[in-house]
Amino acid sequence: MNLDEYFSIGKTITLGSHTFGAEEIKAFAAKYDPQRFHVDENEAEHSVFGRLCASGWHTAATWMKYNLKHREDVGDRPWSGPGPRPEFGPSPGFVNLKWLKPVYAGETITFTRRALKHRALASRPGWRLLSIACEAFDAGGDKVLEFESSVLVKAG
Repeated sequence: MNLDEYFSIGKTITLGSHTFGAEEIKAFAAKYDPQRFHVDENEAEHSVFGRLCASGWHTAATWMKYNLKHREDVGDRPWSGPGPRPEFGPSPGFVNLKWLKPVYAGETITFTRRALKHRALASRPGWRLLSIACEAFDAGGDKVLEFESSVLVKAG
């Protein structure tokens, strides 16, 4: 097994689905993004969205929750390559974050990721930088969220 196989380069992986409830949307927004269309149904009706919708940050944070849960679920995935099993570290950031469509209360969103590439880091011997396409889709198949994330991976 090589790292491309282990990271499933080019393969889209479904991380799971989540239904965004009205109370959950309002609780997240009250704490992190208290705009009127995220915290109050009546105000949301008079906004550009027309009804209560989740904060984009809520949608992105939920992607991360499902991404980490999936990683935990496959934590015992066999590694038959050279050296120790690759070890995921922190993310140095993301680019091209886009909230493409509102996520309304009651909608179920499906989260995916696709490993794009990885490269050795000259500044950190033994570490690689893995780039991942991150997406979320509504029940109709429309993309509601996309961004490209990077993660450091300890891999000899």
